[in-house]
Amino acid sequence: MAKDIDDVWAEALNAQKNGEDKGPGSFELNDEQVKPAELEELDDTSEMTPEAKTRLDAIMDIPVTITMEVGRSQISIRNLLQLNQGSVVELERVAGEPLDVLVNGTLIAHGEVVVVNDKFGIRLTDVISQIERIKKLK
Repeated sequence: MAKDIDDVWAEALNAQKNGEDKGPGSFELNDEQVKPAELEELDDTSEMTPEAKTRLDAIMDIPVTITMEVGRSQISIRNLLQLNQGSVVELERVAGEPLDVLVNGTLIAHGEVVVVNDKFGIRLTDVISQIERIKKLK
């Protein structure tokens, strides 16, 4: 006999609460496996004019919002108002599917959830090229 979807969700939530299940797509890493992101410095400014360097410095300090999106769901306002503690909202994504990394609402990468020292993190698995991002803006 097939289980009801609510029973499946309840079992999964109980397994997570009891520490039995970290969930598909999540990984436990030790300190040796964790490496901070290595970012290239924009040091090749030797050919830039002092005015261009000043402009570049000005935009480098502009804050942006980075969002890690696990999934989305559309529900009616009626169902939204019925949500309370312990409610489960089913997402359109399949378990184990990469999540989206957005900067100011623009998709820039895909990643997977990792657990580092009891904190969640994101390992980038696929970064969208600058050319592809520019094409999506048009």
